[in-house]
Amino acid sequence: MIRVLLVHDVRILRCALAALVGAEPDMEAEAASWKDAVRPVRGRAADVCVVDADMAGRTSLDELARFADHPGTAGHPPRPHRLLALVSQDCPGALRRALDAGASGFVCKDALPEQLVRGIRRVADGERFVDNALAQTLLRASEVPLSQRELTVLSAAAEGAPVPEIARRLGLSTGTVRNYMSAITRKTGARNRVDAIRISQGAGWL
Repeated sequence: MIRVLLVHDVRILRCALAALVGAEPDMEAEAASWKDAVRPVRGRAADVCVVDADMAGRTSLDELARFADHPGTAGHPPRPHRLLALVSQDCPGALRRALDAGASGFVCKDALPEQLVRGIRRVADGERFVDNALAQTLLRASEVPLSQRELTVLSAAAEGAPVPEIARRLGLSTGTVRNYMSAITRKTGARNRVDAIRISQGAGWL
């Protein structure tokens, strides 16, 4: 039996996905929000975690991925889980975040339900799975122009933090943060910081 955890912040969608997957004779499914996702993973070994990568920030994906080889609990021996990401074709940044978090499978959100089930089985068997519809998105995901540090700076800016606050958070000088912002604006082809945030969010980099 393949144990599947469906992670999505919209309750009706995660419950619908759980019902779809749970109807398969070889699968057992449960659903959780991002906030509650780590607890089921730690307390009950899921073979595959299906996550909405478009809705998840890098921190959320990394936190979930940390338990890919969790130590298990009483009555539950260690069983690694694998990540399968649901991704939109126009969000290469989200696919990149899932890749960096160690996802083994990628299914397009416009795919038929059968494609999700197929992906779960392949990932559960230890294989990698990439939906054909995401081939171009996968290529674009490797072309994210911003470094990890630049994404961190821009993410803080997107939260409304001023330059001095970003500098304090990251242990940088205000001049260094301004240099990062200038580089970000140039690399994204943006007019200013607000435009850089808009472009980056639209591409799914943030």
